[in-house]
Amino acid sequence: MKSYSDSYKAAGVDVTAGYRAVELMKAHVAKTMTSGVLSGIGGFGGLFELDVENIKKPVLVSGTDGVGTKLKIAFLMDKHDTVGIDCVAMCVNDVICCGAKPQFFLDYIAVGKNVPEKVASIVSGVAEGCIQSGCALIGGETAEMPGFYPVDEYDLAGFSVGVVDKDKILDPSTQKAGDVMIGIKSSGVHSNGFSLVRKVFYVNEETLSTYYDELGATLGETLLTPTKIYVKAVQSLLDAVKVKSISHITGGGFYENIPRSLPKGLSAKIARADVQVLPIFDLIAKVGNIPEHDMFNTFNMGVGMTVVVDKADADKAIAAIKAAGEDAYVLGELVESDEGVIIC
Repeated sequence: MKSYSDSYKAAGVDVTAGYRAVELMKAHVAKTMTSGVLSGIGGFGGLFELDVENIKKPVLVSGTDGVGTKLKIAFLMDKHDTVGIDCVAMCVNDVICCGAKPQFFLDYIAVGKNVPEKVASIVSGVAEGCIQSGCALIGGETAEMPGFYPVDEYDLAGFSVGVVDKDKILDPSTQKAGDVMIGIKSSGVHSNGFSLVRKVFYVNEETLSTYYDELGATLGETLLTPTKIYVKAVQSLLDAVKVKSISHITGGGFYENIPRSLPKGLSAKIARADVQVLPIFDLIAKVGNIPEHDMFNTFNMGVGMTVVVDKADADKAIAAIKAAGEDAYVLGELVESDEGVIIC
């Protein structure tokens, strides 16, 4: 007997729309398949066979996150095919900070009303993020929750699992004064600080459609730019030089994230003039009259990831990152101090 329920539909949940959404997303999911995938979507669990042939002591590394209030921008612009990239990026960029390689990803989409085409569009972004990071989308969940979410809104979260050889886990304790901190450029605001962004610009359809010469785009287009995925660049970097630590610059900006990868007694000294701040951050600070400390304590300011290497390896490290398609430059150096981050 075919699965349907008129009673459930009358309560706001259309199970047939869920089946339609799954059919529409299958083509996107198929593009992410890797050799380790042992199951298709639709089962109770995603099966993945880990290849440990060249890994002596495999350690699993997991990361989970969501897109946050950046979704409000997607709702207003009615554009849903990029926020999935953000969701994957926020997870895999964390996983690679210890030297791991992402293996698979699962997503969770909660909607007020299941519109199959919209759900499939969201999943297309998730699939694109998985392709960019080289991991498989092996499962997920779509929950229709009428009365909990507005009919035209949703939430999106996910998690990734990676693997690293125990002997190759990055060891921040190897860092010393004089080591170089490299900044890898971001694509924009990424997926953090959007509660402040929305307050600064009084975000609505009109403000999002405003064109700014300094951005070379509308505000909405700039804000919805997907979060950079750094997996391939970091893998290239790890093959080229000895990496001592990596920080993913997310919520909390420089002041919260950089110290997470530093040992006690060392701080990152960064010259403010050396930070290649993107125009969107200058605009946020100007329009919102935001103090510079608060900007660096909220946003990535144009630096999506930092990497610490020996000074002698700096040029080689930057070359490896650029060869992988990302831009990077010397951001600062490590000094003896307990301040964490010193911007001067």
